[in-house]
Amino acid sequence: MKFLRFSDVCRSGFARGKRVFIRADLNVPLSPPTHRCPPEGGSAALGRPGDGWDDAGRITEDTRVRASIPAIRMALDAGAAVMVTSHLGRPTEGEFKPEDSLSPVARRLSDLLGIEVRLVSGWVDGGFAVGPGEVVLLENCRLNVGEKKNKPELAAKLGKLCDIFVHDAFGTAHRAEGTTYGIAETAPIACAGPLLAAEMDAISKALANPKRPLVAIVAGSKVSTKLTILQALAKNVDGLIVGGGIANTFMLAAGLKIGKSLAEPDLLGEATAVIAAMKARGAEVPIPEDVVCAKAFAADAPATVKAATEVADDDLILDIGPKTAARLAEKLKAAGTIVWNGPVGVFEFAAFENGTQVIAQAIAESSAFSIAGGGDTLAAIAKYGIEKDVGYISTGGGAFLEVLEGKTLPAFEILAKRAEP
Repeated sequence: MKFLRFSDVCRSGFARGKRVFIRADLNVPLSPPTHRCPPEGGSAALGRPGDGWDDAGRITEDTRVRASIPAIRMALDAGAAVMVTSHLGRPTEGEFKPEDSLSPVARRLSDLLGIEVRLVSGWVDGGFAVGPGEVVLLENCRLNVGEKKNKPELAAKLGKLCDIFVHDAFGTAHRAEGTTYGIAETAPIACAGPLLAAEMDAISKALANPKRPLVAIVAGSKVSTKLTILQALAKNVDGLIVGGGIANTFMLAAGLKIGKSLAEPDLLGEATAVIAAMKARGAEVPIPEDVVCAKAFAADAPATVKAATEVADDDLILDIGPKTAARLAEKLKAAGTIVWNGPVGVFEFAAFENGTQVIAQAIAESSAFSIAGGGDTLAAIAKYGIEKDVGYISTGGGAFLEVLEGKTLPAFEILAKRAEP
């Protein structure tokens, strides 16, 4: 995938003295702001932060803010005047509310960078100052009218704000919005920041040019939410491991009983088609040979290991069994590339975590290049302490899933287009 990298732009010296606009992902969780009684006529009455409002809204988890620092430092080190923006929450365009403000993020960026980061409101038409070596944070971009629908008139204004546009928010790469797509069309130069470039490189390595065998793990509660992913991967992977409620549906398709386990019987035809598509290519969807069952969905429910052919009518399947886990682990250790999306059992409960733990450990021990994404997957990686053993951990959420579906993300599309001579 061809695209211009911000690191190359900086290395060339072109960014010195230029205005650089960075689209970051600073959509962090905040504690609720506190409303105090405003003085009569105070700014709270006008719906603005200031006297009468505590607009601090503490950041409760700042991973995304810290992840944005490399691109900002890269721009500062290159001698650029730096503008950064992001969405936060789901504000209504044109209607400012104190809880939508990026002011807590501005304070955290100031702490992390060791310089003052000013928050600028009403920035679309320019008129604010920022010089080389300075950083300003442009207020919540989704407050701008036309942002979500990428209105051409907004895109034109955005492009005039900068000399260089840097997309560094993979979590928004699947959305064609004003600050993710429109500005990339209209800015003099559009390039990928270090975070987005790393995602693009990892995705290309895992899916476009994988080392074989390519094994994918797709797990979750419902086949319907991952059906397009399963269908897309069935055309490309050498092994497709299914887990969770998805595995139960595939077990039904294979003629096995699953008791009262979560499944989607109306999608048996689709599951059968995926199995057939894989088989036609000489690949497989391994069906569990043993499972871990319980009579109730609870952390303290007694767990029983059973052969997949012996599941009772009142059983709930909550994990793959040890034989299945060991067999899958061997496949993962022999893989050349691994794509992981979803734990294979209810790993939050100790009695039903073995399958996911064995899978995680096998990925950690494999010499394969591995890429993992999805909230539950990241939680499992953290739980088993294998962060350093996974080739690349994607933070993209919806964007990562759309890549697995075989879609070309809008951000990738426009950056590739802008890289053309």
